[in-house]
Amino acid sequence: MNSFKKYLAEFIGTMVLVLLGCGTAAAVGCSADGSGYLLTALAFGLTIVAMAYSIGNISGCHVNPAVSIAMLVSGKMSGKDFIGYVIAQCAGAIVGAALLLPLVGRDSGLGANALYNGSVGLSILIEVILTCIFVLAILGVTSKDSNSPVAGLVIGLSLTLVHILGISFTGTSVNPARSLGPALLVGGEALSTVWVFLAAPLIGGLLAAFIYSFLSSGQE
Repeated sequence: MNSFKKYLAEFIGTMVLVLLGCGTAAAVGCSADGSGYLLTALAFGLTIVAMAYSIGNISGCHVNPAVSIAMLVSGKMSGKDFIGYVIAQCAGAIVGAALLLPLVGRDSGLGANALYNGSVGLSILIEVILTCIFVLAILGVTSKDSNSPVAGLVIGLSLTLVHILGISFTGTSVNPARSLGPALLVGGEALSTVWVFLAAPLIGGLLAAFIYSFLSSGQE
């Protein structure tokens, strides 16, 4: 039952992230010269802050397979929970996108990610870098219990930060589940290229885990 509650919390958290984050992107647009750019970055970051302080004590508020894989290789979660978390996160993202669809329509793109200048290589590079930075912040701030009161704020602001740069390039994924939900419902090019936004954030999460493990080894 405890595991079910954790998975349900991850489902809800990811659903809310897609609904509010991708929903804002779809509703206001993300051109770099408009307010929609910053509103979208803030929507993703503030959603994580809200979820961290509501479901964080239940599941840790990963709401992101890239975060979960970093926790797995860092020895902070079991393989069974990793599988349960990822399934719940992806399901939540799909439901979030489905809830968004009648509000903004398929033509809005549902906040789906896109390749930067049509380049798979550049898109993977930016997503790996941004995810690594984001997950490094999470691993660092959650490494000490004394950081708990501010952890949600730090994580949310870190997500806002990587969105401020990444929106111009790929729309910023750093989260395979967040990319999967909208892509499945939009279809077309978004679906054909979604593998980039599934693979690159996972690579970034793994890279962050290895970097943090190396940097923190030997520390008390």
